[in-house]
Amino acid sequence: MAVGRIAVVLFVAALLTTSVVACDSAEESDALVIYSGRNKELVGGLLDRLKQATGTPVEVRYGGSGEMAAQLLEEGERTQADVFFAQDAGALGAVAGQGRLSPLPAEVLGLVPAGYRADDGRWVATSARVRVVAYDPRAVTEAELPKSLDDIVDLKWKGRLGFAPTNGSWQAFVTSVRVLKGEDFARDWLRRFAANEPKRFDNNVAILNAVNDGQLPAGLINHYYWYAKVAEAGTGAVRAKLHYVPGGDPLGLVNVAGAGVVEGTDRKDAALKAVRFLLSEEAQRHFADVTAEYPVVPAVTSAKHQLPPLTGLHGPDIDLSRLSSLQQTVALLQETGLS
Repeated sequence: MAVGRIAVVLFVAALLTTSVVACDSAEESDALVIYSGRNKELVGGLLDRLKQATGTPVEVRYGGSGEMAAQLLEEGERTQADVFFAQDAGALGAVAGQGRLSPLPAEVLGLVPAGYRADDGRWVATSARVRVVAYDPRAVTEAELPKSLDDIVDLKWKGRLGFAPTNGSWQAFVTSVRVLKGEDFARDWLRRFAANEPKRFDNNVAILNAVNDGQLPAGLINHYYWYAKVAEAGTGAVRAKLHYVPGGDPLGLVNVAGAGVVEGTDRKDAALKAVRFLLSEEAQRHFADVTAEYPVVPAVTSAKHQLPPLTGLHGPDIDLSRLSSLQQTVALLQETGLS
């Protein structure tokens, strides 16, 4: 990767939200340290069980994936982190591209299909999620639902669509548009999107709530927020529905969360055990049943949520390692007024 370290740090810093890094346990000098870009509410219980899996104390520091990636790059060889656990392939790729993640053993990489690991073997996916359109069926008919990027910037959506401009999943989605369609197409598409005056939200949950409450006809989110809401409130209490965009369009991007071992750690064995644990049946079932994500180990399926099979969704054919080019995406979003 030609991008310099300083540039990457600045770029990642530009993605930062106002969240504060949190330390989840009493600091112990011999503890395995995990920098987690995944939310504590989603994975805290799972990471609490890592102590048994690794046989060592575990200390988890939470923050946004971009935030933790920036901290890792800034700390360099001085970092205390042993494992980087991120919510998107872009942050993993940014850190791996600077040589801050070690190549993983083949027996670890081989636990998941080839599309769910870095080309250079420096990170492996732990779960997957799908970009979807959440919509209010009382405001949007099935015939109106978009089938492509072009459809979503049609004038009929003017002022009727929500998005979360600082959310990592939105930025990863825009990166996929750049990678798959080219810079000029992405710039034109973003300008048309902005001209339609989309509604800004802080996060996916806020978008889904607005759709569900009848305040917004539709919004771009990740699929699992809807399943979490249904699990909490019951199917009858959730009137919002999900639309999976077919045909390999970027609107149906399948992105991943994943993990890697930090280069230079002196706790490499424990770090590898932690990554293996995230790919264990116990962890994969946690993602499938608790967070409503897609397991990446083929033998595990959800016993709680009726997720449509990934193989039937036909997401875009994209090398997830290329989502690390978020720096260019941030510049494009700033240029088009969508940052």
